[in-house]
Amino acid sequence: MELDNTSILITGGTGSLGKALVKHITQNYPSIRRLVIFSRDEQKQFQMAQEYPESKYPQIRFFIGDVRDKSRLVRAMKGVDYVIHAAAMKHVHIAEYNPDECVKTNIHGAQNVIDACLETEVRRVVALSTDKACAPINLYGATKLASDKLFVAANNIRGNNPIRFSVVRYGNVMGSNGSVIPFFINKRKEGVLPITDKNMTRFNISLQGGVEMVMHALFHAWGGEIFIPKIPSYRIMDVATAVAPECEHAVVGIRPGEKIHEEMITPSDSFYTYDLGKYYTILPALPSWNLEDFLSTFGGIKVDEGFAYNSGDNTEWETVTSLRKLIKEHVDSSFEI
Repeated sequence: MELDNTSILITGGTGSLGKALVKHITQNYPSIRRLVIFSRDEQKQFQMAQEYPESKYPQIRFFIGDVRDKSRLVRAMKGVDYVIHAAAMKHVHIAEYNPDECVKTNIHGAQNVIDACLETEVRRVVALSTDKACAPINLYGATKLASDKLFVAANNIRGNNPIRFSVVRYGNVMGSNGSVIPFFINKRKEGVLPITDKNMTRFNISLQGGVEMVMHALFHAWGGEIFIPKIPSYRIMDVATAVAPECEHAVVGIRPGEKIHEEMITPSDSFYTYDLGKYYTILPALPSWNLEDFLSTFGGIKVDEGFAYNSGDNTEWETVTSLRKLIKEHVDSSFEI
């Protein structure tokens, strides 16, 4: 699938992944007709516009709007071919304290995106998920699970519309806004790093890895898949050592809604999960296309019954050395290894 002379809209386009997607698309698909940055933060749009001046990037449009506002979404999606839905409330503890706001954005906003896409000429939609949507214990994860369900089920209500909806689910994005590595880098000047739990682990993916997943889904999804990358885990204590080996550690306890280990596939998901090589995919129970055709096209292999994908039981791990290299490459180029 080529993107030449097509139009893409990114909700939450001023966020970490949104900006990485814009960079990737403008560099690799310079003939794109229009790239719409849809977000509600005026200041972030102003700052991003300085990086992408209209004189050099005439295809980029900045569109103030909130996914809670369906009519604004419909207006923004006029003439749009592809939508990447990255807008969300994502901080676990903030969602716990402001549950209704999280529901309005992450669930009602998701349905608004779906409805707006169905009412316009959008052809493909990729929604971003999170490992916290798998067996959720916090509100953020629960809202993203609901969002995933909405996007998968949207393929059932499209009628004769050829639109395809799919989902990408991945772990912590290294260096994204609010993530642990920039937080530790900022805290090391104080000489003490707050550690939630010394046994905590997380999946780790780079911004570029997240971008590649989104583009894979955009190009290859048949509709209804939840794509999951095969990525390494890290131990929080290894992150602390990699960032600031000289710092003391203060164990502060896990915050409301946090897990010690994250999951991306549960044993209950294993009945519908297939290994596609670089990615796993959880398929809908009743896909709108032929399963055997899908598996032969992508070389999909059914995982064993009871299979689970958990950051604490992962077979691939980042080390202190590899983390330092990744931090310098993806987070802070001035970081001393």
